[in-house]
Amino acid sequence: MIYTNSDGGARGNPGPGAIGIIVRKDGNILTRYSKIIGERVTNNVAEYEALIKALELASKHTNDEITCLLDCELIVKQLLGEYKVKNPKMREYFLKVQKLQDNFKKIRYLHVSRWNKFQQIVDELLNEELDKAGYRRYQRR
Repeated sequence: MIYTNSDGGARGNPGPGAIGIIVRKDGNILTRYSKIIGERVTNNVAEYEALIKALELASKHTNDEITCLLDCELIVKQLLGEYKVKNPKMREYFLKVQKLQDNFKKIRYLHVSRWNKFQQIVDELLNEELDKAGYRRYQRR
């Protein structure tokens, strides 16, 4: 089975945003991907953008069954129908994900801790993009 881990983040919320994705099978990473997605995005937009790219990348490896792991509980619950998607902008992203699901026979969404070892990889990928672009990390006080 193919697994994806995706993460999106914005420094400032809204602020400069990036995404990080890995596609893996049997513990082996098949694809690593990261990219800056804009200068003024929210965390939720970045999370959806990351998932959309993860689905696109996964479709290059299979059209069968995939499991998508995210550390954004809100988006997982929206995709599972537990939460409504009220924001019109978020609804656009939600519908894009729904359309991409047609590329697969079966898809599962799971919420994982941000401390999951694969989730930490995608977090680092997106933060490396933001660092390379010169966007400073915020210091927690």
